[in-house]
Amino acid sequence: MTDKTAYARGACRCGQVTFESHCKPVITSACHCRGCQKMASSAFSLTALFPAGGFVVTQGSPVIGGLHGTTQHYFCPHCLSWLYTRPADTHTHVGVRSSLLDQPECSKPFMETWTREKLPWVQTGAAVSFEGFPELHEYPALMAEFAQLSD
Repeated sequence: MTDKTAYARGACRCGQVTFESHCKPVITSACHCRGCQKMASSAFSLTALFPAGGFVVTQGSPVIGGLHGTTQHYFCPHCLSWLYTRPADTHTHVGVRSSLLDQPECSKPFMETWTREKLPWVQTGAAVSFEGFPELHEYPALMAEFAQLSD
């Protein structure tokens, strides 16, 4: 359910692009795929998945970078921070980079994906792990479990 109060706010590194969500995240994750490692310049990327209807860019105009197909990655045009992803499977959610949130400590990864490409020394503390991505039909149960843990 959405209302006019932002549940979460965030910004790119330079602050020229800001965003907020009026909904709680439905799941949080760490992705270990090589693509995320390269785009995040890190061992993994962090995501808080928000309902698209409650997500809004409040300042600036993100540009598409990274993948340019049905899955689209959005970046700040000035500092080039990777801001969020609109997944190909569904345009009902937006995957925001958790580290850009004003309170990133509240977005501990519940699940980790693409562990078959995980760097061997990385530990996230995620509750569930997948060698790739979970199947689409698995998400409702994962989201329900995440909701119980985050309430």
